[in-house]
Amino acid sequence: MSERRINYNRPPERIHIQLEEPEDIWHAYHLIAPTDHVTANGSHRVMSESITGSTVSTRVYTKFTIAVKTIDFDPAASELHLSGQIVQENSLAKLGQHQTLHLKVSDYLKLTKPDGWDTVSLDVLRQLTDPRVRAARSTVAAAVIMQEGLAHICAITEHRTILKLKISAAIPRKRAGGSTVHDERVTRFFNQIWTSLSRQVNAETDEAILLASPGFTAAAFLAHILSDHSGLDSAAAAAARANKSRFIVAHAASGHMYALDDVLKSAEVQARLHHSRYARQAKLMDDFMTLLRRDDGWAWYGPGEVGKAVALGAVGKGGGKLLISLGLFRATDVATRQRYVALVDGVRDYGGEVSIMSDESEAGKRLVNLGGVAAILTYPLQDLEEPEADDDDGGGEEGEELGGVENGVDVAGRKDEW
Repeated sequence: MSERRINYNRPPERIHIQLEEPEDIWHAYHLIAPTDHVTANGSHRVMSESITGSTVSTRVYTKFTIAVKTIDFDPAASELHLSGQIVQENSLAKLGQHQTLHLKVSDYLKLTKPDGWDTVSLDVLRQLTDPRVRAARSTVAAAVIMQEGLAHICAITEHRTILKLKISAAIPRKRAGGSTVHDERVTRFFNQIWTSLSRQVNAETDEAILLASPGFTAAAFLAHILSDHSGLDSAAAAAARANKSRFIVAHAASGHMYALDDVLKSAEVQARLHHSRYARQAKLMDDFMTLLRRDDGWAWYGPGEVGKAVALGAVGKGGGKLLISLGLFRATDVATRQRYVALVDGVRDYGGEVSIMSDESEAGKRLVNLGGVAAILTYPLQDLEEPEADDDDGGGEEGEELGGVENGVDVAGRKDEW
């Protein structure tokens, strides 16, 4: 969070931020864009000549200020890697030299946006630094995707799914007339899962705990940890019984991470998570797909088509909704980022609703497959598709007329940038 209170309507030129938890790293990844200036601690290799004439390489640590060129986020390690050129010279580095900054939890940084703060970056900044927003930030659910001998323990947040731990165990098959070894290994496997999971679960919240597997593995796991003969220590057994009402058992195709998306679509899970942003966005995406299948002009996707609809005021007050991927605002080209920001601002100006979806959520992944931009309109529009490359000149002009564009300006006076 920020060292001082921020006026989000008129943010200062430079923001001081401390990365206090893994979720902060994720928000910083979406806040920092190419061309931004970032100051943080980093290391630099310095070459010097010893008394004997040999070359000595030494790594020294100090603050560097770079103009960001590339941004890499490591979700497993919760680290952010920023590469760019030094824009503030110091005793160790000259202007223009290449430098990479590695940011992790507990690090400080200073962020300057030479191109200015747009509405989308201010929204992300608020989520990262506003104490009230941070206090409301929570894990939506804990989840265990399992099969016999394999389990993935995850935390589902409002924006993404985080793999906390992978557990694997060698479990022999049951043999006719003797399954003692198999049963002992399964018991040990189940106890290991619950011992690890109980460390991840916040006992002070009512977040759901999803247990999903093929067949009856998840149900058998729940029955085991709630039984009086589980073999768990007293504290772990008491924790299992105390959280009994929070468990949801669901079917999964396998014990691998990819199966979680289908689990989150199930009616039972959606009903339990209906209050969360995660579930609201999933429902919004379902509503969009339902309208799209009707093919009656109420739902469109793609930057060009949605851009035309927004320019015509068709994504505004009275039910208009813009669905846009957060990843689009990380475009390396400033003009491209500005076009998407203008799209968001246009919908808000007309009184429409904007839902910015994380690429890592279930709904966000579906939206990325549609090009990252979609809209539910206030009133239906037809023939917004981009003209085909082999259309004749008359066809192209007709397409522009149907889109409500005349000489580059739409009927509402908004310049057509799409």
